[in-house]
Amino acid sequence: MLSVQSDIFFMQQALAEAQRAYESGEVPVGAVVVCEGRIIARAHNQTERLSDVTAHAEILALTAASSYLGSKYLPACTLYVTLEPCVMCAGALAWAQLGKLVYGASDEKRGFMLYGGKALLHPKTRVEIGVLEEEAVRLLQNFFRTKRAKN
Repeated sequence: MLSVQSDIFFMQQALAEAQRAYESGEVPVGAVVVCEGRIIARAHNQTERLSDVTAHAEILALTAASSYLGSKYLPACTLYVTLEPCVMCAGALAWAQLGKLVYGASDEKRGFMLYGGKALLHPKTRVEIGVLEEEAVRLLQNFFRTKRAKN
């Protein structure tokens, strides 16, 4: 069982991925997948770079983790992501049978909690909300403020 300190450390790693997205002009969302206390996958949004609407941080991290483990199922894994997953990503997490989801900021417009909540995830997936929320929100707000200023 991971401690609160571990959750903070791993969310900081997800925030570092979100910063990479920010610096490359992507919506700053980052994710890491942890298994047995080790990061096995890292990703950030790449929808612009790949011209792919499905290239969300969560999807890319799940793909990398599945490849690393050689399994499409991730019941022993925790996904740390800076922003609440959308419905598409929640569906992927359900299919992967993710053990635990930890996210920072809630997404009040497109987050999965608005469209069915935990019922969209695998029944055994545990959820923790709000880890380093302020940092995640600040990064997102700065990104969109900068975008609006350029337009």
